[in-house]
Amino acid sequence: MTDLELLAPARDIDTAIAAIDCGADAVYIGGPHHGARAAAANSISDIAALCSYAHRFRVKVYVTFNTLIYNNETADVPNTVRELYRAGVDALIIQDMGMLRMDLPPIALHASTQCDTRTVQQAMFLEKAGMSCIVLPRELSIQEIREISKCVSVRLEAFVHGALCVCFSGDCRASFVNGGRSANRGECAQICRLPYDLTDGNGNVLIADRHFLSLRDMNRLDRLAELADAGISSFKIEGRLKDKTYVMNTVAAYSAVLDALIALNPARYRRASRGTSKTGFTADVTRSFNRGFTDYFCSGEKPAPDSLASMRTPKWIGRPIGTVTAVRGKSITVNSAEEIHNADGLSFFDSSGRFTGFRVNKAEKRGNNTEIQTQAPVDICPGTELFRNFDKAFDDLLTTARPRRTISIEMVLSAHSDGIALEITDERGCRAKAAITCPQQKAQKPQRNVRKAQLSRLGDTIYTLEKLTDNLGEWFVPASVMADLRRKAIAALDHAASATYKYDYRRQEDRSASLPHSTTHLTFHANVANNAARRFYNDHGATQIDDALEVSGAPADKEVTVMTSRYCLRRELGACLREKGNARRLPSGLILRPHNPSIRPMRIECDCTRCLMNLVALPL
Repeated sequence: MTDLELLAPARDIDTAIAAIDCGADAVYIGGPHHGARAAAANSISDIAALCSYAHRFRVKVYVTFNTLIYNNETADVPNTVRELYRAGVDALIIQDMGMLRMDLPPIALHASTQCDTRTVQQAMFLEKAGMSCIVLPRELSIQEIREISKCVSVRLEAFVHGALCVCFSGDCRASFVNGGRSANRGECAQICRLPYDLTDGNGNVLIADRHFLSLRDMNRLDRLAELADAGISSFKIEGRLKDKTYVMNTVAAYSAVLDALIALNPARYRRASRGTSKTGFTADVTRSFNRGFTDYFCSGEKPAPDSLASMRTPKWIGRPIGTVTAVRGKSITVNSAEEIHNADGLSFFDSSGRFTGFRVNKAEKRGNNTEIQTQAPVDICPGTELFRNFDKAFDDLLTTARPRRTISIEMVLSAHSDGIALEITDERGCRAKAAITCPQQKAQKPQRNVRKAQLSRLGDTIYTLEKLTDNLGEWFVPASVMADLRRKAIAALDHAASATYKYDYRRQEDRSASLPHSTTHLTFHANVANNAARRFYNDHGATQIDDALEVSGAPADKEVTVMTSRYCLRRELGACLREKGNARRLPSGLILRPHNPSIRPMRIECDCTRCLMNLVALPL
């Protein structure tokens, strides 16, 4: 039996609780510092409160500690980790191997996707290093995942939804080279979302003003069964900077698909947490922020041209809703089969190709058309396709929804000594019993329904009564006594659930394990930023270790490789050099030239042998 875990992002405790209530089996959240999203930090007290709530449903809480650590910060890290451990955190997601040479409590460690685990050898090394879970890169195919799964025994985690980085995670230095904001320090400036001109080596513009590196969002709703079969047990949604409604909608969608998968394979899979979620809405991921969808390299086949990137804009275009048929001042007529609401946000590409939009002030349906009134005239032409990237009705539904998660329980009510006893068992495997003194007195009327109504009053708890076995016959029990007995039994059940919660703990490191590389010289790509990390790699056979670029600095007067990607711009543009005739479609020596003069141009180097693309930052 494999426990399948839906892992949800949370920027704060409110979002985390909403994710749990919508069906998440685990949440990942930033701690006070050293999370890979500097803008999504949380206090220890908030994380402690989150753990208390989550663990009642057997939901895990993982804290992201997945940035590089500098030497002057290494003394503070163990103190913070100890506080997180005491707060009840289940595991840390880490990138910096220096943490394995610090005095930490025995908290479980997960290898972040920033560790760039693209090979079987790297996965085996991280398992031997003591990782309890390995977060795999987004670029891996199902077959590559399967090969890794065959060679390791620890859990494997894969991203299934959300934004995609164009570069291999942990190996992107575009942001650091252009302004000192390191993605490995949680400060990515999203250079990949900017517009560029594609030029030849002489500066001639081949394609102007496109977001060549802005990838679509991942969507693997239809791939969960294949991923589970390949060895994935944790399905991760990206988005620690996303708002609560996005997380609720996405979690609910994936939770429903996981439930359906388990229903088809009940002897093989089960959910990793417990409880039943009722969200109050029908999830639809197409109605939350996205840049268009792709399952990326999941199939292992070479992607078709124009299938991975969202070159026209890095923003959310929205779902197509119709075509403009007439424009008169502040009035726009739209031929649309969909209902357009007041306060909807509509978007379009204008005649120059610029992405823009407007807010609906008033909408009136008239046959197949909708008359839209705007606050100010909109520069839009008949024939323009309209999209909706803010659905007021759906947003209101999510905003006002009150999802609730409950644990089903069974009760047995019976006589006990000089009173009555209530025994409760639940779906978590917990059992509790409470007794109370109550003189035996024959009832004048039937009591079973009365007692069931009293015991079912669980609205202020997380429990819902699934079954009651009442062995008291026609014994009369005052309502106040029954309520007191119910409260005592529920309190005992809560205590039993807390006392029996099982934590994972840090696995032992095999210090004899050799580095997964053919060389013992580690370049800046190994991201060694502190002496503790240096000791770790020395212990495993490294003989020469270069500093991380964040430590040594990025030379402004020299070329620097800032990205390596399985995504290839030539292939996306239909000019893959591995296919005959495509070399003529675009010349060699391609350069991406940014519109911002402070950002360095990047030369495109195609590594056709390995089917990779390198981007080399040129001196300004």
